[in-house]
Amino acid sequence: MKKIRDADYADLWTAYAQTKTPEVKAKLTEAYFPLVRYIAERLASTLPASVEVDDLVSMGTFGLIEAIDRFDISRGYQFKTYCTARIRGAILDSLRTNDWVPRLVRLRTNLVDKTLRRLHADLGREPTAIEMAGSLGLSLDEYRRLCDEASPVSMLSLTDETADDPEGGSRMIDLVRDEKGIDPRTEQQKKDVQDVLFRTLTDKERTILEMYYYEGLSMREIATMLRLTESRICQIHAKVLRRLKELHETRKAELFA
Repeated sequence: MKKIRDADYADLWTAYAQTKTPEVKAKLTEAYFPLVRYIAERLASTLPASVEVDDLVSMGTFGLIEAIDRFDISRGYQFKTYCTARIRGAILDSLRTNDWVPRLVRLRTNLVDKTLRRLHADLGREPTAIEMAGSLGLSLDEYRRLCDEASPVSMLSLTDETADDPEGGSRMIDLVRDEKGIDPRTEQQKKDVQDVLFRTLTDKERTILEMYYYEGLSMREIATMLRLTESRICQIHAKVLRRLKELHETRKAELFA
């Protein structure tokens, strides 16, 4: 981006302060427009590929126009510094109207943004973290936690192609692990263990374990179904677990001897 200096447009600012004509305002908008695109491209790098830079530029242009309207040249501040927060804020505000960020997070984000813009206008520069915390009535640690909570959330589309695939074609949905999916290898390992352990059990013992661990029945329900007392089911269960533990320790010792 070509370096933008307020001094290069001093005549335009003087003319606009005196006349407020749409023609001069249009020239100022054109002069600082590259800054809008620069900010939009920076933000776009943190957003899904489905978000177009041109859309962000359109959002940011409204922030630039608003900044030109509100800027007071007589205060001696740098407009470039002042409008940067306005442009970024306009883009983020527009994005938030179309996302699913929780209301509490959005309110906190708006609070931080509004305070940042106000201090930009008052100080004519980027406020420090200490100044922001003081303006919000928070300690520095509280302000930093608030900033973490108010950070904008990026929404990713599972159908977007990954940028780091040199051949293209890979989508996020192809790379994201399905936590609810069944891993065939894990299921086979469980079945193998089950077969080895259950091979040493009687029919009654096997039935009790299957009902308790695989069907999720309670000891009382199992007792009712098998026409035994609940205490008897608990005794059989404890006895089986001791035997299986001994078998497990024996197998482990044989494997790692």
